[in-house]
Amino acid sequence: MDEVRQVIRDVQHFGEEGGVVPVIDVAATSTFLDPADMEKVFHGTLPGRYLYSRHANPTVAALGKKLAAMEGMDAALGVASGMAAISCALEQLLPAGGHIVSSRTIYGGTYALFRNIFPRRGIRVTFVDPDDVSAFERAMEPDTGVLYTETMSNPLLGISDLKALGRLAKEHGAAFVVDNTFTPAVVTPSRYGADVVVYSCTKYISGSSDLIAGAIVGGAAFVEELVDIHNGLAMLTGPVMDALIAHKLYLRLDHLPIRMAAHSRAAGYLAAKMEEAGVPVIYPGLKSHPQHKLMKQMMHPEYGYGGMITIDCKTREKAFALAARLQEEKFGLYAVSLGFSRTLLSCPSGSTSSEIPAAEQARMNLSPGIMRMSIGYTGAEMVMWERFHRCWKEIS
Repeated sequence: MDEVRQVIRDVQHFGEEGGVVPVIDVAATSTFLDPADMEKVFHGTLPGRYLYSRHANPTVAALGKKLAAMEGMDAALGVASGMAAISCALEQLLPAGGHIVSSRTIYGGTYALFRNIFPRRGIRVTFVDPDDVSAFERAMEPDTGVLYTETMSNPLLGISDLKALGRLAKEHGAAFVVDNTFTPAVVTPSRYGADVVVYSCTKYISGSSDLIAGAIVGGAAFVEELVDIHNGLAMLTGPVMDALIAHKLYLRLDHLPIRMAAHSRAAGYLAAKMEEAGVPVIYPGLKSHPQHKLMKQMMHPEYGYGGMITIDCKTREKAFALAARLQEEKFGLYAVSLGFSRTLLSCPSGSTSSEIPAAEQARMNLSPGIMRMSIGYTGAEMVMWERFHRCWKEIS
């Protein structure tokens, strides 16, 4: 049995009540038989006790154990969204402010957080080319506390050299934080030096586009810091994961590896067909991708290269026309987000990357005609290709 699926199974719930899965504990608060114990929890001298669901919840804790096992890390905390995961993790790492060196090519919401919100909180961010490890090093300052990147960049699908960046972070005493939202199960960032891994669980981990959630995975001490009653960012800013959502995600983690393999298989087939037909396509599984060899070195091969494809229609007008036709032909749905069982299409320049200024988009090579495709696994691959090809020829 493959490694990722094995570690998920190794932490399957087993409890004295006999249930094969954890119960859904929706209690907002927990009782104490000895009143003195409540004070001990508030003062941090009685760990491992449930107090209030903003602090800890048994169902959310069960999900955390399973996520941590999947990532090969000590602990994990479920939170209300992917952006909550990013903001809480980074601010916890930089409690007195400081400096972050970040990949330039990141999700638009993350870029806006770094550029517009963090400076108000005493955190400066320098953006650099994600393909150039030396650029990260040149950008480092005496108070650089974090190196930040995405394993696979949103939306251009560049691959970060996690091993080199992890080594650089360690040499300079900085924390290495990786957003692995596009590649759960496919890549395990902790193997390459990641100290903290963040997820939007809304995407592939959920797989159903029916909930909003995030997760922070890291060392046990760091996760404890996040929920510290007096100083924890997750505790005091309150992005609580609901127990019902945690329970759904706990169950869906079991088939995440199977789903990722299915997404990858469909995306790989379509990307190869697109390249053969002369479509300007970006996909890490293609030998033409500039970081194809790097991705091959980092990935778990049984799960493929992921389910994301990017094509360049050259102009916004052509991208919109193609998206409309593809939706009419039932190739996919025009919607933000990703990781759904059906294909989702979007034009990031004016949507999910719209927070990034035009000049910066140009530096990223994010043209207005870029279309991002989250390839689903429903539908016969050959039929989906025929639908795409027919629409592509119409707008070309």
